[in-house]
Amino acid sequence: MDVNYNQFIMKKTFLLLILLISGLSYGQRNSFKNLNEKDGKIGIGTKTPDELLTVKGTIHSQEVRVDLQGAVAPDYVFGQYFEGRSDAKPEYVLISLEELERFIKQNHHLPKIPSASEMEENGISLKEMNLLLLEKIEELTLYTIQQQKEINNLKLLISEYLKNEN
Repeated sequence: MDVNYNQFIMKKTFLLLILLISGLSYGQRNSFKNLNEKDGKIGIGTKTPDELLTVKGTIHSQEVRVDLQGAVAPDYVFGQYFEGRSDAKPEYVLISLEELERFIKQNHHLPKIPSASEMEENGISLKEMNLLLLEKIEELTLYTIQQQKEINNLKLLISEYLKNEN
């Protein structure tokens, strides 16, 4: 009886183990149903990846690090303004607020920033866009500095005018 009972337990345990392994194996295959590979490119949520990793959907991440790989950080904006030139990007010129207004009036977007329709059609490169936005922030900072200097000069002129009036 001990031998038959042990064989019975062994058979049931073996059957349970087979079912468990089958279930785990199916669960693993099923969890990657949105993962595809084509020509060495990985697609998540797509069967036609067009880059090394293509994701059709939302990505949740704690942080994303982007290498510049030859891209120039926009310190050239300040270099050109304060030193009159920039070795990093010698062709860069800060346009006047009047030129900026004309450009925006005509194009309805900032210079060097793609239009909404271009973004919809082509998407955006996060690295490129972040560098362009930083360039625009640095330009805004310089415009603010220029305007503050003008305000200070006007205050001085008003102050001098009021002294002479008395």
